[in-house]
Amino acid sequence: MVRKILELGDEALRKTCKPMKTYDLRLWLLLRDMAETMYKAEGVGLAAPQVGILRRVVVIDVGDDHGLIELVNPEIIATEGEQAGSEGCLSVPGRRGYVVRPNKVTVRAQDRKGKKIEITGEGLLARALCHEIDHLDGIIYVDKMDHEIFDDDEEEAASKEEK
Repeated sequence: MVRKILELGDEALRKTCKPMKTYDLRLWLLLRDMAETMYKAEGVGLAAPQVGILRRVVVIDVGDDHGLIELVNPEIIATEGEQAGSEGCLSVPGRRGYVVRPNKVTVRAQDRKGKKIEITGEGLLARALCHEIDHLDGIIYVDKMDHEIFDDDEEEAASKEEK
């Protein structure tokens, strides 16, 4: 079931989420709904608070070999390097910002059955992991962005790269 994505200004997006303690059908249905919602909205990640559920649950799919990643109670345990670039959010439609993130991150979490897992991501996956885990603590990319990026900025940057 596709759920409604909350937008910037909704107070639920600013709350710190509680850990999941049970790994049951309710969690599995939430993960399914979040993935369906993310894909329908053409996003690469979605955190539970974005659909009004204040639990530490995220789904990510950046279109690489990892496929759909489901993380329960995720925490970043290591970071490396730095990347800077354009970032958007399904809860902040039509806007993008210039955000600096680690280039490589390792996350410890649990899967849908409660089994402990670790995942390491670089580039876009590292950015998505950081972005979605921030949501669990009430942080939105606009809190971290250096400046907003407008369509004219991206067109100008693209034309410079072509030369």
